[in-house]
Amino acid sequence: MTNNNTMTTTTKIGLDTAKSEELANGLNDLLANYQVFYLNTRGFHWNIKGEKFFELHLKFEELYNDLVLKVDEIAERVLTLGFTPLHAFEDYLSVSEISPVKNISNGKEAVQNIVSSFQVVLSKQRTLLDLSGDMNDEGTNALMSDYIREQEKLVWMYSAFLG
Repeated sequence: MTNNNTMTTTTKIGLDTAKSEELANGLNDLLANYQVFYLNTRGFHWNIKGEKFFELHLKFEELYNDLVLKVDEIAERVLTLGFTPLHAFEDYLSVSEISPVKNISNGKEAVQNIVSSFQVVLSKQRTLLDLSGDMNDEGTNALMSDYIREQEKLVWMYSAFLG
């Protein structure tokens, strides 16, 4: 697209290509963290034991079902911006700040891990919210805003469980 002899490159949805690539890279980082968060939560669901088994088993299932939906939305947003989402576990593990955990059956330990994971994704989503706002990308901005609002409440609720 040419504007007064100055070359401006935009994506198919009318966003600056260079800024969109930066945003897509950030979304891929978020995607990697969500994938590890999802797998950890799935493991908590399967392996939980103890007094709060029934309550936590259901809560973890609710959470991993929500996380898998967000994984899909984030990957599709990367595609909408014109880039390729990460889709190999080795990529997720090399990028993710959230570390994989295994064999956690203690409810308190699982919930502490969930709160820590939310802190990571919330921080990343706030960065993406600012970037998408600066580049007038309402699609990504609305997605991040919705995630942040919802997850702040979940952090409060899981933290209340911890006491």
